[in-house]
Amino acid sequence: MKTRLKTIFNDYVRFPYHILVHPFDGYEEFKRYKKGKLGVAIVFIIIFAYYQIFSFQNLGFLVNLNNPSDLNSLQEVFSVLLIVFLFTVGNWSVTTLMEGKGSYKEILMVTGYSLFPLIILGFPAVILSNFLTLDEMAFYQLIMYVAYIGTGWMLFMGILNIHQYGLFKTILAFIATMVSIAVMMFVGLLFFDLIQQFIAFIISVIQEINLRY
Repeated sequence: MKTRLKTIFNDYVRFPYHILVHPFDGYEEFKRYKKGKLGVAIVFIIIFAYYQIFSFQNLGFLVNLNNPSDLNSLQEVFSVLLIVFLFTVGNWSVTTLMEGKGSYKEILMVTGYSLFPLIILGFPAVILSNFLTLDEMAFYQLIMYVAYIGTGWMLFMGILNIHQYGLFKTILAFIATMVSIAVMMFVGLLFFDLIQQFIAFIISVIQEINLRY
């Protein structure tokens, strides 16, 4: 049992923290020595989806712009999964053209691991926000800034290392990824709009047949 707990601590806390503070060494072990685990990345994504639900309901009223009664858990989970899917597919598509060395699995793993700072700092920050006054909310905002910067740092350095890019090429890859995401969203919206119009046409045809016969 003790060995199992130690393994879990190493996989879910120590190694992600090592990547955060030593990204070059950490991602070298992540990619070359296969210390990164897909299961851990998926668990982090699931926990982050739960964090979105948790913060929607429990964030302090001074900073919570949401109405807790409007919570749709499935929508929150779907939003997280959609963002992860769009980023990973978008990055994989553009880095394949830019001779990136990372596979889709590695991109997904980097994305999951990069959520570590948000998970570690996000939950305590949400709880803390319920005990702070308006003047003290700067502490909550500072914690969240650090969390988002840490996540961005891990994601940027992860993409840089797994694709074996330089700084400029990594920045270019992120810009191209954002463009790719925008294109996928545009095509997706067109597709769903077309499906809605097709369904409406079928319904109108059925109604017309019913009226005539």
